[in-house]
Amino acid sequence: MALDPAPPADAADAAIDSVSVLGEDSRRRMFAFIRRARRAVTRDEAAASVGISRKLAAFHLDKLVDAGLLRARYAAPGGIRKAGRRPKVYEPTDAQITVSIPDRRHGLLADLLLDAVLAAGAGESAAQAAVRAAGERGRQLGEAAREHAGRQRPGSGPGLTACQRVLERHGYEPVRATPTRIRLRNCPFHPLAARAPGLVCGMNHAFLTGYLDGLHASGVEAVLAPEPGECCVRIDADRDRPAAEDR
Repeated sequence: MALDPAPPADAADAAIDSVSVLGEDSRRRMFAFIRRARRAVTRDEAAASVGISRKLAAFHLDKLVDAGLLRARYAAPGGIRKAGRRPKVYEPTDAQITVSIPDRRHGLLADLLLDAVLAAGAGESAAQAAVRAAGERGRQLGEAAREHAGRQRPGSGPGLTACQRVLERHGYEPVRATPTRIRLRNCPFHPLAARAPGLVCGMNHAFLTGYLDGLHASGVEAVLAPEPGECCVRIDADRDRPAAEDR
């Protein structure tokens, strides 16, 4: 699951690319130096921090900028104004990059639990509040995704193939087990789901149910059906009420 309503299809690839940029030793050490500096750093300073030439440092720094890990601008070092052209300086961006294979979304789980704590209703247990919060968040994201994709004609909704593409973008690793069923090979909440299956699986099911409702996925439902080594939820198309034509 993702925090934004319509995550780019290549978001995971972009994260892997950003991390791979740090595979080169000098580049990684310069990046660490700039992060620790807590100020804009010149090319000369970055080069000196790892003992390489200014020209080679510029090459590595530009790679870090292209990867979204640094930003560059022209400024006087230390705020001291001198005659002549101001040098190019580098500083960290606010990007937070996490790569997990298989995909894990523990941040979303923590966010949902916080929502439950802050908005628990009177007489509502913590588990009930968590499940409710998960369903509400799923519905909100499903509605936003539908809005992003463009509204369909009234009464229509995404077919099973469209739902499969959405689930893939959320890290579930969906596979079409049968023409009317999608199994989810990955649980984004693992291994926390193994520690509290009743709570986490209930939240996961509520989230996916809410997401499909918000997406207006007619004739498609999330079914709680745990399988060893897979997500606890599967997606079924109603045999008596076929989903909209696959797109």
